Amino acid sequence: MKRPIAALLLCLACLGSATAEDVATIKVMPVLTTTKTAIGQPLVLPTRNPQVVVTTMEIAPGARLARHMHPFARYAYVLQGEVTVEYEGGQRQTFRAGDFIVEAIGAWHFGTNTGAVTLRLLVIDQVEAGKSNTILAN
Repeated sequence: MKRPIAALLLCLACLGSATAEDVATIKVMPVLTTTKTAIGQPLVLPTRNPQVVVTTMEIAPGARLARHMHPFARYAYVLQGEVTVEYEGGQRQTFRAGDFIVEAIGAWHFGTNTGAVTLRLLVIDQVEAGKSNTILAN
């Protein structure tokens, strides 16, 4: 409970020097609040030497990623386009621009750009320092 209050106080302190006109132009829009991955797993973070890695990805229309899994938490925000993710067992989910994806951990899957434009993703990994967050299937 202390962290949300501290964050709110920090935001208010930042706004303290803003004029009433400035405050009227600030808009906060929640994107997602969850405790589970896209397939319902509880979120688990790295226990040792956590590192955040942020990348962008561009995937051409019709392109399919190799079958893979993630050993650590991975989040993706769809900036543009559409991606359909198929998980082991046949479950499918489609995500479009504006969607936030909390990727499955330790579950084989692949994504395909099923849209007509280049898929653009902002990807955030939380890994143990120096470790990869993508394991390709053989």
